[in-house]
Amino acid sequence: MELPQHFEDVAVGDSYELEEHYEVTREEIVEFAERYDPQPFHVDEAAAEESMFGGLVASGWHTCAMAMRLLVDGYLNESGSQGALGVDDLRWHRPVRPGDVLRIRSEVADTQPWSEEMGLVHSRVELYATDGEGDDDPFDAGKMVMSYVALGLFDRAEP
Repeated sequence: MELPQHFEDVAVGDSYELEEHYEVTREEIVEFAERYDPQPFHVDEAAAEESMFGGLVASGWHTCAMAMRLLVDGYLNESGSQGALGVDDLRWHRPVRPGDVLRIRSEVADTQPWSEEMGLVHSRVELYATDGEGDDDPFDAGKMVMSYVALGLFDRAEP
């Protein structure tokens, strides 16, 4: 897959289903939560069983971090990305659980010049979770766990 190196290489409708995947572990969920989001349903399995989740779940902020790792490994480090202004419309659709295998898809929704040196790319990012067992369609809408619109910056080829 040829990744865009300049703002001019990006077009509305461009989409990427990254090959990279990320397997979530119980230990990682608890470790992250103990440090950053120590709510009972993230750190205590017994309390999590009694919660509305019915079991241990990852913090939404941990979910964001795992998605970022997938994006960096599968896209950002090899593209002309120069960082971001933030995200819009962040939503957690379903909880992420131990054993989930995460995959990510992105589609360019809008582009616009931002400065003489950079262009702004609005990309809808979707994170999906499967059990990793021979999934025919890891990007099935019912498997979406998180979505947001990334506001990424790319160098312009000719300022």
